[in-house]
Amino acid sequence: MATSTEQEIMAEVKIPSGVKLTKEGSSIVAKGKLGTVKKDFLRIPVTITIEGDKATIKPYGKRKRDLAVTNTVRSVIQSMVKGVEKGFTYKVKIIFAHFPISVKVKGKEIHVENFFGERSARVARIQGDATKVEVQGEDVLIKGPSLDDVSQTAANIEQSTRIKDKDQRVFLDGLYIYTREEGM
Repeated sequence: MATSTEQEIMAEVKIPSGVKLTKEGSSIVAKGKLGTVKKDFLRIPVTITIEGDKATIKPYGKRKRDLAVTNTVRSVIQSMVKGVEKGFTYKVKIIFAHFPISVKVKGKEIHVENFFGERSARVARIQGDATKVEVQGEDVLIKGPSLDDVSQTAANIEQSTRIKDKDQRVFLDGLYIYTREEGM
């Protein structure tokens, strides 16, 4: 008879009183004062149970990889809870040397106009319904409850002003992420 010294892998997430966490099929929904964040865990090999004020995550296996997957799911759920409770803010700086860049929010798109004197605007998409974008002087503020949506919107803005076919050490014009914060 072989005895196993392996320990069961498990992770828990404590749910604060102002946040409601529910399970809908393979999705987890976090509701709080700043809105709702929904994430699908269909393709991830873990079992998530929600009882009272904590969520428990158990993987299917007992290998090192399963521990990594479990900790990743725990981090994702923690960021969902943090997002509906406090929110996330990314700040993007507008930098130009010669041609003054103007940034405008039009619906679900951000238009970067007069970039290197170009006649047509460069366009970046705003991800998610709850993500808010505002321009304050030389800063663009991106706020929302979903870390995925806020960070992807900031990345879209930064990528829209990427310079090709020029030396990037000399031509520094563009929009660059410079601060990531919790709270809105």
